[in-house]
Amino acid sequence: MKKILVHLLMTAVLYASSGCDKNFEEINTNPSLASDLEPAYLFSNAQRLSAIASYHYQGEIVQQINTPYGGLLAAGNRNIINDQHASEAFNTIYTGPIRYLIEVTNKTEGKEEQHNLYHMARIWKAYCFQLLVDTYGDVPYTEAGLGYTQADYLPRYDPAEAIYDAIIKEYIDATDALDPTRSSIGSADLFYGGTIDRWKRLGNSLLLRLGMRYTKIDEEKARSIVATATDPARGGVMQSNEDNALIQFNAVYTNGTSNALLGGERANYYIGKPFVDFLKNNNDPRLRYIAVKYELPANPLATAGAANTNPADQQGMPYGYDESSIETAPDYPGKIGSAWKYSQFNRSTVMRIDAPEYLVSFSQTQLLLAEAAIRGYVPSGNAQQYYETGISAHMEQAPLFGNMPSITAEEKEVYLHSPNIAFTSERAFEQINEQYWVSSFRNWSEAWANFRRSGYPRLNPVNFPSQDPSIPGAGGFIRRLVYPLREISVNAVNIQEAINRMGGNSLGTHIFWDQGN
Repeated sequence: MKKILVHLLMTAVLYASSGCDKNFEEINTNPSLASDLEPAYLFSNAQRLSAIASYHYQGEIVQQINTPYGGLLAAGNRNIINDQHASEAFNTIYTGPIRYLIEVTNKTEGKEEQHNLYHMARIWKAYCFQLLVDTYGDVPYTEAGLGYTQADYLPRYDPAEAIYDAIIKEYIDATDALDPTRSSIGSADLFYGGTIDRWKRLGNSLLLRLGMRYTKIDEEKARSIVATATDPARGGVMQSNEDNALIQFNAVYTNGTSNALLGGERANYYIGKPFVDFLKNNNDPRLRYIAVKYELPANPLATAGAANTNPADQQGMPYGYDESSIETAPDYPGKIGSAWKYSQFNRSTVMRIDAPEYLVSFSQTQLLLAEAAIRGYVPSGNAQQYYETGISAHMEQAPLFGNMPSITAEEKEVYLHSPNIAFTSERAFEQINEQYWVSSFRNWSEAWANFRRSGYPRLNPVNFPSQDPSIPGAGGFIRRLVYPLREISVNAVNIQEAINRMGGNSLGTHIFWDQGN
């Protein structure tokens, strides 16, 4: 019977192939492939997929989120290599946003009716590559995407510094080319609904962010880039929270990080002790929105019981301990069932299922301007004003905090004039970058990049007993993530060239702008 079925199947295949040769190309073209989709909607998808998960490494490195567990969860909490998590940004960005953005630019270049979309895609593609460089160092750039367009799956890796130079040009040229008088993609733009003036401010704010990356290695280059970014004749930088570039998730397109931390991982992750301590010790009104102690923390939100948001009761989980040794930590609070009594992220506010992901914010931009003003890059700027505006702007990011009552003007004023927070020129660099750390909550890739650049906040190394041997010589912190094992296996020659150029492929290898102090 089996032979008869095989014979019938082969006969059908041969008949179909012999009778349909003239329509083969048409029949075998998948109408759902990206190459057949409207560029505006490819762009929307690229924006949405840019909100990558960053809690396994980046959030743990900057000590805002923590788990004591090893195994599948081990990463930044133990300063070790876990390929699944270390490769996440690489795999997600190349197969998602960059793939779609290359498709958008290929489809729209030179088309008058899609002029603005083309340049918006250039800006956002540059952002994605900057994120990759900041995470890994040397990555494929000039040959990126050839696997989709030319079936070339072994791209060469470009030097990180050369990629940054190309990104600078992209930010400047694409931002300058945007034209408010030309057609808009409207609601297909998830950030601004196609408003071109706001895209110009985004491009310049990204250029400002990039320019400040050079402060450790080339002050004059940093100064020049910042001057270009802040030139009002080019449109200026972000002016208010209305200019924030964020992905607002909903009940259909849910927040991936929230999904994980509200689901199977809800009893495994806690707020890092340094983050809670900083907010608590400075009477920061944001703490009551961020931190909570649930009556039954291992349960889903609906059955987690009473939610204690009293700032005085919050306690962050310390670093350097595993699930057994945590019981020896100072002030160990004990457990409730399978969960610890440490503070968690509030599941009704900052970690709710439809919580937004802020990718570039007005608050961050103001704080960068504050440091730039201190350094003399913005001669007419007022560092204290930028600093205070940046703090207030983060407190006013209503979509982040959900339906909780707003932080009042009086609370903001008290905080801005409190000890340790009130602006002083003697501690300006530290104060500004501590606030950048808070402002970049959940935007952990950016928090980690700025931590490496500025050295603030002053965190204690994790010093986990079995940490990667490259960490002690790198100041006690992870400086970059390693390349995916699969990429090392299939693209060995090009990977090795990059490794030789960078001086290694370890967690302690510094990328080009992370040198010196």
